Amino acid sequence: MSHPAAGRRALAVSLAIVAVVVALDQGTKQWALSSLDDRIIEVVWTLQFNLAFNSGMAFGRGQGWGPVIGVVATIVVVGLLVSLRNENSRLSTVATGLIVGGALGNILDRLFRGDGILHGSVVDFIDFQWFPIFNVADIAINVGGGLMILGFVLASRRTNDGVDE
Repeated sequence: MSHPAAGRRALAVSLAIVAVVVALDQGTKQWALSSLDDRIIEVVWTLQFNLAFNSGMAFGRGQGWGPVIGVVATIVVVGLLVSLRNENSRLSTVATGLIVGGALGNILDRLFRGDGILHGSVVDFIDFQWFPIFNVADIAINVGGGLMILGFVLASRRTNDGVDE
């Protein structure tokens, strides 16, 4: 059974993580827009900063589906935030904050970086040249997703260990 204070605490922690992720994401995208307009910055090995715009999904798939992607992402964000009411795992709380922060960072691009609401393109600039170009929001979503899977696996193990005793 969930405890209301724990749910509020989980929500507060997650929202703090969301705020940090969105600020880092939007700040780095603004830097990329102002610094990479007509150049590529080589960083190390194959890593370079190279400005690109993505109106589709991950890996450049679904070009032109921005409005649909934006609506679906918004529904997922709301669902994840509502799920925090019953959350008692710190790992899942952090994972949710990372996923929601990353999703909001990319939703903001779709909302405000185009010719109409949800017709914008996501700003990408981290380029390994052998992997699709991505951004800080994408990193947060992927790390959060990995942490969420890890949380589910650990919770499943605890549940199974408790049943076997």
